[in-house]
Amino acid sequence: MMDLLHWFVDVVLHLDKHLVELLRDYHFWVYPILFAIVFAETGFVVTPFLPGDSLLFAAGALAAVDTSNTLTAPLLSLVLVAAAVAGNTTNYHIGRWIGPPAFSGRHRWLKVDYLKRTESFFGKHGSMTIVLSRFVPIIRTCAPFVAGVARMPYARYQAYNIVGGLAWVLAFVWAGFFFGHIAFIKDNFGLVTIGIVVVSLIPVAWVALRK
Repeated sequence: MMDLLHWFVDVVLHLDKHLVELLRDYHFWVYPILFAIVFAETGFVVTPFLPGDSLLFAAGALAAVDTSNTLTAPLLSLVLVAAAVAGNTTNYHIGRWIGPPAFSGRHRWLKVDYLKRTESFFGKHGSMTIVLSRFVPIIRTCAPFVAGVARMPYARYQAYNIVGGLAWVLAFVWAGFFFGHIAFIKDNFGLVTIGIVVVSLIPVAWVALRK
């Protein structure tokens, strides 16, 4: 368990270096690898721990300095938008398939507290939750699942899903592309990564404290 925790902390603190290693070792295959990570983070309600915002930012920063031109920001954006939209769509269908029993507490692999919190988020923001949740860890992973459980009309869900996926991916990838190679950010990438995670979690912490 401690080894797993140490590995996770190392990935978070040195995400930029690990992406460089992936690009060096796998070249163009880095695209399907990043697709798989983003798809899993958004597509399965049991994987909210995977990197999301920080991964997009780091990938965008790497695209800005990749002299081999293997990783380019436009293609990266296209691949990751597709991953984000496909992931949420899969999560929605899983929610529709499982249905209301997901909130019964019988499924150990479902964090019922996360689902309830996301349900409250829906109560406050309505359908816009699908867009807003993209920028909130945990809620981002649970929102499409809860939308599926609640049988949100598919056409309406998919419209918000596409808008949210575009906004989330483009915002972080291009922020990384334009700012990730600045000397201060590059030299303190681990702290910047933690900062992105902390800022993203502020809405969750605020709701928890109010509750």
